[in-house]
Amino acid sequence: MGFEYVKALHIIFIVTWFAGLFYIVRLFIYQVECMERPPEERAILKPQLDLMAFRLWYIITWPSAILTLVFGIWVFSYRWGYLHLPFMQAKLVFVFLLYVYHLKCHFIFKDLQAGVVKWNSSQLRIWNEASTLLLFAIVFLIVLKSLVDMAWGLLGLLVLAALLMLGIKAYKKVRERN
Repeated sequence: MGFEYVKALHIIFIVTWFAGLFYIVRLFIYQVECMERPPEERAILKPQLDLMAFRLWYIITWPSAILTLVFGIWVFSYRWGYLHLPFMQAKLVFVFLLYVYHLKCHFIFKDLQAGVVKWNSSQLRIWNEASTLLLFAIVFLIVLKSLVDMAWGLLGLLVLAALLMLGIKAYKKVRERN
């Protein structure tokens, strides 16, 4: 299979993986909030939310994470020299952090499937933004291919993180008023 096809498949599975990561944490929030509902509502909502999370996690998110890795290594097989470039080394650090994030989500998933709530919905909203920050870092590194530009990008990430936190706090205030 040619390089462009392998790269296209790598990008497709990155997109589906991120879609899964973004949505699974949203489902975690719904699962946590469901546990605060009256027993009659919880009896209806929890099985449905658990099923949705199970299907998303095992049918979309995990396979996408694995296929992203497979096609990513395959892409490298065409361009091993990239491993020596500083921007790629930095990108791989962020990719490693993304897999750590994914594994932490797996532990949260397992707890919630068992009915164990260790995070509140506000903490999960903040946790959900970590994947956004990793996405920005990875995309800017691979597109710009420069650590100098990445320094500016990191500054931008910090500003983005601050704006996301302000947005989460503002949303929480709106939710509390309603």
